[in-house]
Amino acid sequence: MKKLSTNQIRKLFLEYYNELNHAIVDSSNLVPADDPTLLFINAGMNQFKDVFLGLEKRDYNRATTSQKCLRVSGKHNDLENVGPSPRHHTFFEMLGNFSFGDYFKQEAIQFAWHLLVNELELPLERLWFTVYTDDDEAERLWIEAGAPADRVLRFGKKDNWWAMGDIGPCGPCSEIHYYWGDLAVQNKDGVNKDDEYLEIWNLVFMQYEQKADGQMIDLPRPSVDTGAGLERIASILQGHDNNYDTDAFTPIMNRIQALLGHDAQQRQEHLVGYRVIADHSRAMTFLVGDGVLPGNESRSYVLRMILRRAARFGKRIGFTKPFLAEICKVVIDQYGGHYTDLPAKAEFILSTVTAEEERFQRTLTTGLNLLDELMDELRAEDKSVVPGADAFRLWDTYGFPLDITRDVAQEAGFSVDEEGFRTALEQQRERARASSITTEASDLSVYGQVLAQLKEKGVLGPEGVKHLIYENCEDADTTLAAIIADGKIVDEARQGQQVEIVLPETPFYVESGGQISDSGEIYYYPEDIDQPIWTVRVRDTRRPIAGLIVHIGEVSTGTVKAGDPAYAILDVDRRWDIMRNHTATHILHMALRKTLGDHVHQAGSLVAPDRLRFDFTHPQSIKPEDLETIEHIANETILNNYAVGDRWTSQDRAIAEGAMALFGEKYGDTVRVITIGNREDDPVSMELCGGMHVDSTAEIGSLRIVSEASSAAGVRRIEAVTGRAAEELVKQRMHVLAQTAQSLRTRPENVTEAVAQLQEQNRKLQHELEQMRVQTARQQSESLLDRAVHVDGLAVLAEQVQADDADTLRQMADWFRDKLGSSVVVLGAVIDEKPLLIAAATEDAIKRGIHAGNIVRDAAKIVGGGGGGRPNMAQAGGRDSDKLPDALKIVPEWVEKNLK
Repeated sequence: MKKLSTNQIRKLFLEYYNELNHAIVDSSNLVPADDPTLLFINAGMNQFKDVFLGLEKRDYNRATTSQKCLRVSGKHNDLENVGPSPRHHTFFEMLGNFSFGDYFKQEAIQFAWHLLVNELELPLERLWFTVYTDDDEAERLWIEAGAPADRVLRFGKKDNWWAMGDIGPCGPCSEIHYYWGDLAVQNKDGVNKDDEYLEIWNLVFMQYEQKADGQMIDLPRPSVDTGAGLERIASILQGHDNNYDTDAFTPIMNRIQALLGHDAQQRQEHLVGYRVIADHSRAMTFLVGDGVLPGNESRSYVLRMILRRAARFGKRIGFTKPFLAEICKVVIDQYGGHYTDLPAKAEFILSTVTAEEERFQRTLTTGLNLLDELMDELRAEDKSVVPGADAFRLWDTYGFPLDITRDVAQEAGFSVDEEGFRTALEQQRERARASSITTEASDLSVYGQVLAQLKEKGVLGPEGVKHLIYENCEDADTTLAAIIADGKIVDEARQGQQVEIVLPETPFYVESGGQISDSGEIYYYPEDIDQPIWTVRVRDTRRPIAGLIVHIGEVSTGTVKAGDPAYAILDVDRRWDIMRNHTATHILHMALRKTLGDHVHQAGSLVAPDRLRFDFTHPQSIKPEDLETIEHIANETILNNYAVGDRWTSQDRAIAEGAMALFGEKYGDTVRVITIGNREDDPVSMELCGGMHVDSTAEIGSLRIVSEASSAAGVRRIEAVTGRAAEELVKQRMHVLAQTAQSLRTRPENVTEAVAQLQEQNRKLQHELEQMRVQTARQQSESLLDRAVHVDGLAVLAEQVQADDADTLRQMADWFRDKLGSSVVVLGAVIDEKPLLIAAATEDAIKRGIHAGNIVRDAAKIVGGGGGGRPNMAQAGGRDSDKLPDALKIVPEWVEKNLK
């Protein structure tokens, strides 16, 4: 058996299949492109889904990949298993070879056999092969390849059947298992049952199509999809029965050990924590590298959850400061040779990870304070169990982990209602499931039918709908090819119906790269009639599957019929507004990099007719003077009237020439490059972009920045307007300035000085008012000192006072306590129509058994509330303000009763 590193195995696999005429295809981004059914790429075939469905054509019919995958929930993985399990991971690589209607079972089995037995030299006596229960052909082919007949086993649909969904491609599969245990006791009964029998490769034979009516028919061109776990193969070739001892993980775990200063025994004691950090650091590095940023929704929340789980385990095993960026450096070094984008994005990845880790540290501080307050209230009510709903709120709202809640509670003598926590969690998941909208493969079937029918009739060519967006046209004389209404293909649609219209060619832009879709009209207007027979108002355009564009809108007049002549025209003014904003995003990107530095990269955008939004990597807010500089550079570029050009070239060449690419965007082998500038050898800006742009920068008019704020950890967001919207903004602000000047009775250019004078006058008046308040409060307080009663050597003051807020009431209690000396002070006030009680006690009173928290707890019961706090200072609230005097009356007697 060959001893190979993980990198060597990946290289050998790709080169092996490349020699067998497979195109080596780069791993796709972890974020699926145009597939709403997936949160993350979780298998090698995901990027070829449309190819297998016959919706997309590639210039090759054999491919091989090493695909980045992420599995964090559902049937594929449970996050809590990562760490304790020797082979569960969030991020992993899947090796695969694919045939798109080319070879089938015979070649797939022969290729796999030769690679495993001859190339990698795996011992045959440890290999087991499984086939579907009635797949005689696959069984025969394995035996012909060299597998002993008794090592080829049959299993049912649970283990050896694959389907893309309820309908669509499906077929039997054949798995290869490796036995880890003692050869003397291995037994076929352990396959697909015992952990010692490790599945390392799955060969899927797509040979049928499952129809909605239950029929299963043969596919005209059967295909092959295989997937082999790189980390699992590495564990076998490197002689380890768990993946964490392979070179995919040991450099990462060694760095953890070095940072902690642990010896071998300490590393073993904290093995689960080491594994969690090693696994999660790989996931976070690749996720951020692919454009995912920490947040509270969808993919962003998954990244935040993974990162914070790693930070939490780091805290458990001894880290006291942010450390994850140091671990991610190892991942970048380890994988940067193959995934060359990682070193290029290293600064952004590391700063994003550190910013989120620091944010989590602040979350822990906030959570601890909230938990302390909650336990004070529970203690005041003689309760010792943290309710599950409160523990869930700490986790859901503040990101405070349950296990930390449990640990802190136990230290304080409390337990946690974990069953209640799980109930609240499940209720939230049910709400999420009820509100989620997913698009299954079956929902796309109508589009596949339309595309297939129109191609068969010759209405559409092999590439599908012809997109005219780069032919500098705003309209098209064409034919109405198909109508979809209520998810069905129809021959006609009447006024008021919502429809999706298919045209053989269209000038309408489809939302992509941040630029929203065009709107406009499609109508039938015969020459001999002075008004259209029918009109469809188009509000959106989409590309539901490769090769098909649908125009979404409403029939506003007449009856639309498939086959009618049609004239499609954009809302031209709206398109121009969009183009101005899109070109402006490129200029803004350039101005940001020039002002803030080369670490700035685009991290997302929205290009709409009324505004543009630009997200970019930067660790802190932008200074006002820098924003002025950025806006000035952008407007200088616009005024210079630089030419805006486009050209098509290979992606590799474009990047080599310095073109900027968007984080997380999927690009083909051939890309469109947008350049701004009058010199080809020294452009002002050069970016990969498929969007619509003006011909020269002066056509933008001007750019005005409206706002700058945080978008995510390590990401800032600028919103701006251009063209007509910028003109309107300036007009509005000039009007406001003129009105303000008029109100201040000064000239517009003197408004700043006039406002400063007004602020100074206001400051002086506020100071005088505060002095008067303090004097009034002191006079009131001094008059109340005489109302204190003496109980066994202690001054006890319990009075209702006037106070605007809790802070004022607390300050008054402090003042009385200081003035009275050995004392107990309880003050009550009605604030926002609710009673509030503050109790304060001196140290000698506490030593004699007085506890401020217990006083307010008992007094608050009278006003229908509760509370508690420390022995020297406590607070409580209630609902019944009328009973506040009664609550204060019990204080002297309470003190007398509880004094020691």
